[in-house]
Amino acid sequence: MGLIDRVFPPSSRLFNPPMRRLLASISRLSSTGLLLPLLLAPLLLIPLLAAPQASWAYPFWAQQNYDSPREATGKLVCANCHLAKRVTQVEVPQAVMPDTVFKAVVKIPYDTSLQQVGADGSRTSLNVGAVVMLPDGFKLAPEERLTEELKEETSGVYFTQYSDDNPNILLVGPLPGDLHQEIVFPILSPDPGTDSNIHFGKYSLHVGGNRGRGQVYPTGEKSNNTVYNASVAGTVSAITPGDAGASVVEITAADGTSVSDTVPAGPSVVVAVGDVLAAGAPISNDPGVGGFGQLDAEIVLQNPVRIYGMLAFFAAVVIAQILLVLKKKQVEKVQAAEGV
Repeated sequence: MGLIDRVFPPSSRLFNPPMRRLLASISRLSSTGLLLPLLLAPLLLIPLLAAPQASWAYPFWAQQNYDSPREATGKLVCANCHLAKRVTQVEVPQAVMPDTVFKAVVKIPYDTSLQQVGADGSRTSLNVGAVVMLPDGFKLAPEERLTEELKEETSGVYFTQYSDDNPNILLVGPLPGDLHQEIVFPILSPDPGTDSNIHFGKYSLHVGGNRGRGQVYPTGEKSNNTVYNASVAGTVSAITPGDAGASVVEITAADGTSVSDTVPAGPSVVVAVGDVLAAGAPISNDPGVGGFGQLDAEIVLQNPVRIYGMLAFFAAVVIAQILLVLKKKQVEKVQAAEGV
């Protein structure tokens, strides 16, 4: 294992595959000692300086802060930051055979004309992401098992597992929402014939789909994609510009004390000087247009022997019905000959 894989394991989302291959090439060509760190130092800063929002976007936060994306209550942890609820849909086959490739299609519908508030307050298009928690034994299908159709449907989508210990939990995102309102997950079913821990039967899948930025950061702080409220009751005495496009709303309480509430760049201030506010009253609009949705689905790992048995039963029923009709015809002919 090279230096890059030791410092940033394959499960890390810090570098995409092309960047990882570039760093690995430099690592092989460079000599050991101080030369390699000097060569790598500028490259290590590229993802952080060029695209800090993408580098630290979901699902990075969930991977770093939760051992499992599903809590004991059944809630997916994405909902801890993406507070708005939106519809998410999933399509999976009713049953699959062992050791076969099938697809789970996660649909994340929304109005593509909508724009969200970016971290700097500017308007940007929405990104999407999805998490699929498969039953134990199910995993992402290897590329050599994909059909040409599946390769085309998954083109441009980078899948990653939640952690090294959870190959059955798959993540995708963030991706441009206007191009990926449907995300196809190619899944390989397990084979109970080769794994004694797998059994035929019905299994549950847990699916989550998100569009847009969250309202809360994992640290508990509000993002600029939510409503800001008055911290105290009182009268708005001043509204002044703040740093980086923010607005500072000064509220004078009944006892004469003054409190300043900051609305960051993005949300619009909806109060004016002289307005009387109650504690907790909104002082900005709600710029959030995205949201998160989750649902459960079921899939049956079907035993082929049961299918063969069912087909044999149907064939036996058909043959029995045919023989019954022929026997009835024979009886009717005998009765007609005897003049009964």
